[in-house]
Amino acid sequence: MILPVTLTIAAAAAVVNLWLAFRIVTIRLKDKVLLGDNGDTLLQGRMRAHANFTEYAPFILILLGLIELAGGSTLWLWIAGVVFVIARIAHAFGMDRTTSSPARAGGALATWALMALLAVWAVAIAYQANAVPAAKTFQVVPSGSQA
Repeated sequence: MILPVTLTIAAAAAVVNLWLAFRIVTIRLKDKVLLGDNGDTLLQGRMRAHANFTEYAPFILILLGLIELAGGSTLWLWIAGVVFVIARIAHAFGMDRTTSSPARAGGALATWALMALLAVWAVAIAYQANAVPAAKTFQVVPSGSQA
């Protein structure tokens, strides 16, 4: 079964991951930092933004995929996927600052809320499937008499 929502969001996540990596590499090349962060707070923030993304993306994508496979609402899955991508981009921009920022806080909070909602949705689907009584089937048996 093709999972169009999950595949699209996974592709978007791959692009975001590459963008986050590129933001780190440009600083590393400019400042000739091969390992670590050389005490550069901008590099530290970008490294953490990239690490945070790789910590959350797998859980979100797995939940999206399994919910989509189980027949979850495509509209709500699209909304969840777009919110995730936007939240992680906002978070990354917020991490460029050494002080707290609305982008950083909003991106983190949106990601946490989304993960919690997807987890609850997944559990609800799992237990709803077990709570639905099996469909009754009827078999037509000839009575032996012809009409």
